[in-house]
Amino acid sequence: MALQDILFSQGFGTRRVCFGLIQMGHVAVGEPGTVCLDPLERFDPQGLTFRVQGQAWAYHERAYLMLHKPTGYECSHKPGAHPGVYTLLPGPLRERGGGASAGVQAVGRLDQDTTGLLLLSDDGKFIHRMTSPRHHVPKVYEVTLKHPGEPAMVERLLAGVVLEDDPKPVKAAACTLLAPTHLQLTLTEGKYHQVKRMVAAAGNRVEGLHRSRIGRIDLPADLQPGQWRWLTAEEVASLIAKA
Repeated sequence: MALQDILFSQGFGTRRVCFGLIQMGHVAVGEPGTVCLDPLERFDPQGLTFRVQGQAWAYHERAYLMLHKPTGYECSHKPGAHPGVYTLLPGPLRERGGGASAGVQAVGRLDQDTTGLLLLSDDGKFIHRMTSPRHHVPKVYEVTLKHPGEPAMVERLLAGVVLEDDPKPVKAAACTLLAPTHLQLTLTEGKYHQVKRMVAAAGNRVEGLHRSRIGRIDLPADLQPGQWRWLTAEEVASLIAKA
């Protein structure tokens, strides 16, 4: 694959921009790094590492990421009153692929005041598999309640509560009261404001909401709010297997 095309696929600009970056000596390939001045020189992209203007990068045919979403960010490319989560990512991840749908997309959404595990990808099939209701991918939420919870509230959430816009009861896949105001809730659907609406229908109120797990993937304790990392091949495989 031509080096120019490798850079373009990874989000380092248009093909013309990538051509110029290489010709001007801003791209070094491999470790510790050998400057390449030929945009058309071919490399095996699998496992390839390179630097663009000093920025280290590794080739990924598809992007699969996890982000620890902080509070105060919207999962939108055109946010309103709050910044978008995409501003927390480096430029190449926002531009890779080019075109109108360039960059990675959030796999589902979290409200601006909700924190925790957010997956992002540029693989449309993966996004569909993870968000389609028929695949029932479990998502675990840590809920801070306004009022102390009771066993009856847990029973209602497990049995199913009726939301205002849907006569069909919505059930929690699992529900455990870990402390008087700490509820751990597992859902396999993704309705609008679902956790908040379910808890309200069960007679309480959500004061804080944090997603700690998707499928078999836990939010790592060492991934701080606002930080991101690539998913490993094993993590991607486990998500697809469950979807």
